[in-house]
Amino acid sequence: MHDRARPDRDRPEDSRRFRANNWLLIAIAFVLMCLGILIGGHLYGRYLASFNSTSTDNIIAELVSQNQKQKRVSDSLSAELTPMGIKMQSAQAALDSIMPSPNTYTIKPNQTLIVGDGHLMLGMVGAPGNDTIMLNVNGKQQPLAAGQTINVAPDPATRCQLSVQSFDVFKATLVAMCPGPKAK
Repeated sequence: MHDRARPDRDRPEDSRRFRANNWLLIAIAFVLMCLGILIGGHLYGRYLASFNSTSTDNIIAELVSQNQKQKRVSDSLSAELTPMGIKMQSAQAALDSIMPSPNTYTIKPNQTLIVGDGHLMLGMVGAPGNDTIMLNVNGKQQPLAAGQTINVAPDPATRCQLSVQSFDVFKATLVAMCPGPKAK
């Protein structure tokens, strides 16, 4: 039989010292490796960035000039659009004065109109007062205030609604609707 001597049992201080030195060596190597990776990555990134610097600057300058051209075009179009919008609004106002919205009528004092598809005969009696106007609806006088709506039945098959939108000293604006069969 061999008689082997075990070295770790013979010298316990040496094995502890070797293990402690080994951990310290591993920690130092790890720190140096991390620093090497960081420095290498930084240098490699600077190397890659140096290639694209001039082309990137050229692209940025080109985009800035294109942006300025687009702003000038937008400003010129806006300058053309503003007078066109004003012209359109004035044309719309002129059209509205010639052709008012459907079922809307303007009546002057002592004037008579046939409205509601021929079902109602309206007349304003005298000038409007402060609060009300006097309307003759199919031969019957009725005082109406602005915003007031009345229902009128000229015949059993037709129901009409008459409302006063607004009025002043010179005219009144009325809305008259008569759903049902049209007059002949």
